Amino acid sequence: MNNSLSPSRTLDIVHKGLKRRVNAERRFRLCGLFAIIFSLVCLSTLFVSIFVNGYTAFFQTHIQLTVFLDPDKIDTPNIMDADFSGMVKQSLRTKFPDVKSRKDKRKLYALVSSGAAYQLMDIVKEYPQKIGSEIQVWVPADDDVDMLMKGHIKRNVKESDRRLNDAQISWIETFEEQGKIRKQFNFTFFTSGDSREPELSGVRGAVSGSFLTLIITLVLSFPIGVATAVYLEEFAPKNRWTDLIEVNINNLAAVPSIVFGLLGLAVFLNFFGLPRSSPMVGGFVLTLMTLPTIIIAGRASLKSVPPSIREAALGIGASKTQMVCHHVLPLAMPGMLTGTIIGMAQALGETAPLLMIGMVAFIVDIPGSITDPSTVLPVQIFLWADSPERAFLEKTSAAIMVLLFFLITMNAAAVILRRKFEKKW
Repeated sequence: MNNSLSPSRTLDIVHKGLKRRVNAERRFRLCGLFAIIFSLVCLSTLFVSIFVNGYTAFFQTHIQLTVFLDPDKIDTPNIMDADFSGMVKQSLRTKFPDVKSRKDKRKLYALVSSGAAYQLMDIVKEYPQKIGSEIQVWVPADDDVDMLMKGHIKRNVKESDRRLNDAQISWIETFEEQGKIRKQFNFTFFTSGDSREPELSGVRGAVSGSFLTLIITLVLSFPIGVATAVYLEEFAPKNRWTDLIEVNINNLAAVPSIVFGLLGLAVFLNFFGLPRSSPMVGGFVLTLMTLPTIIIAGRASLKSVPPSIREAALGIGASKTQMVCHHVLPLAMPGMLTGTIIGMAQALGETAPLLMIGMVAFIVDIPGSITDPSTVLPVQIFLWADSPERAFLEKTSAAIMVLLFFLITMNAAAVILRRKFEKKW
């Protein structure tokens, strides 16, 4: 009995199997393409949502007032004790003389931010000759007025459904008719620290805290990480102890960041008694967190250097230390710098470990040194996101945009460094 297949039958089986494999490969490629498109759509939706909610924070509503700098209210031993708030209120009462009741006056005063008094104080400090005269000054509006002007509070809904009553809206419309209310670029957002008032809050304190924290992290983690990578890759003997160290370093890279925060709380704060909520302690904690990343990236860069470089250096009489310092390390440095920048970008976006060391505190002042109390951008975003005012929502999104800008810049720098200095073998 002949069990062999005919040539035509064999070709049919081959073609059928080939068609099935081609269809399977096509489905696999379509699944991959769909996954990429879906990821891009989700990422685009996230970025668009952040931008739509946050770009309005870069503009702030201001109201023009005619203020009389009453010398009787300013003539005090300390200018901080002058009644600048009373001058602002007097300006509003003069603008709307029909407002008589105490309740209506409180509503009228609420149109202007409490920061207007501090703005007047700054003007008097800079121009003391203006005392006793009337000045035209643009002062920040209250956050509810700002939300109304930006369209986040609707005018055509019932009075009980909005934070501004009909009388306040009529006063705002009066300012609009006279051209004495406008939106202008919000410099306060970039020059001020945190505040309980949304219209006065800014990210400068958080940016300064993040900068000081990252400086401490970079100064500690880069030399320690590079030295560790060089020793493990070039000098350490290959035995079970170095294998154990390598395994632990790889495991530390996967440890949740909050564990490093608990370590910092127990060691740096409770044991050593270092200043709480300071960039110095934050830098120590983030150094522990980023070291595994820098070490792993450094070792990978050292491994990418061809063995012929080492052999050539040793062959012309260089010692092992000279071979590493003069030949291997310069060639591996671009990869090490790339890993360091990626580690710094990861540290910039961390929140959990810094919460554990107290950097969640409400800090108004701009930190001037590494021991001053401060906060960082991710923690500032966390604090604003937990605030009930609608104005803090746009502040949160705007702060996220600032954080994303720094993260994208740092990652772009890493890519540029790698492409510029990396050598192909």
